[in-house]
Amino acid sequence: MLRRNPLSIRRRRALAALIASVGLLAGLPAAAAAWPDKPLRLVVPFPPGGSTDAVGRLLAAELGKQLGQTVIVENKGGANGNIGSDAVAKAAPDGYTLLLSGVGSNAINYALYQSMPYQDKDFAHISLLATGPNVLVANPEFPGRTFAEFIQLAKASPGKYTHASSGNGSSGHLAMEMLKQAAGINLVHVPYKGGAAAITDTIGGRVSVLFLNQDNVLPQVQAGKLRALAVASVKRNPAYPDIPTIAESGYPGFAAESWFGLSAPAGTPPAVIERLHGATVKAMAEPALRDKLEKVGFVVVGNDPKAFSAFVGAEIDKWGKAAKASGARMD
Repeated sequence: MLRRNPLSIRRRRALAALIASVGLLAGLPAAAAAWPDKPLRLVVPFPPGGSTDAVGRLLAAELGKQLGQTVIVENKGGANGNIGSDAVAKAAPDGYTLLLSGVGSNAINYALYQSMPYQDKDFAHISLLATGPNVLVANPEFPGRTFAEFIQLAKASPGKYTHASSGNGSSGHLAMEMLKQAAGINLVHVPYKGGAAAITDTIGGRVSVLFLNQDNVLPQVQAGKLRALAVASVKRNPAYPDIPTIAESGYPGFAAESWFGLSAPAGTPPAVIERLHGATVKAMAEPALRDKLEKVGFVVVGNDPKAFSAFVGAEIDKWGKAAKASGARMD
């Protein structure tokens, strides 16, 4: 009887296994290839220029370095951020289309618009990038020299004083609505089409006070053209170290901050979300990026998807209550 060589049998089995594995690899879908293998698109749902655009471009540059691919910023403004956000919500969930999410398009708008083209469930939130408080400012000649004096004046003369904002439903508008409810004061709202016009009229004394993002009013405060009365964050802001918070001024827990995050379409593979999260945290930790944001009062965060998702849920609830109380609508 012919005996088979055990070594030959093992070799044949090994060869068969190798051939089989090659066949399996050839049948793998393209999605299993290394990600990312092409440029990414970061949609900024506002026109070029403002804070959202600036944060998006800083992130895109650093995120591209971390991922080894170009991250192209696409400004897609309109409808208070809804148009660009909707485009991402309906994009292919492959990790190549991302959203520079924010307080307006991903929290406030749900309460302002009767009919929204997307909902929070349409996004996979990756990381909270940075936060920045609204700051209550006044003309240097305004009789209330401090936040406490402002509250006293407003309580003594309901409806006498005005408050400006960058527009109906803006975070500054709703921040004042929250303060009015908390402090029991009544001011007349004067909405503007953007922060620049609101700043100009506050400097000129045509309106009493203004609530606006900290980076927008910082140059005027530093130049003495506006006087900061309080910041609307729980902790003091590094760019306004001597200005008290509303929370420490008799209204514990009061916070009305703008924020920016990174989000993707719902259904993006968990492995891709994990890769994006890791790259984003590293990008936000870059000293040059942090320095640029912190100089204008932003607080860099860089948390995980679970924490960011919980944060967005809480923001939707908080701003929704403020919008309902104000009666502001955008439809």
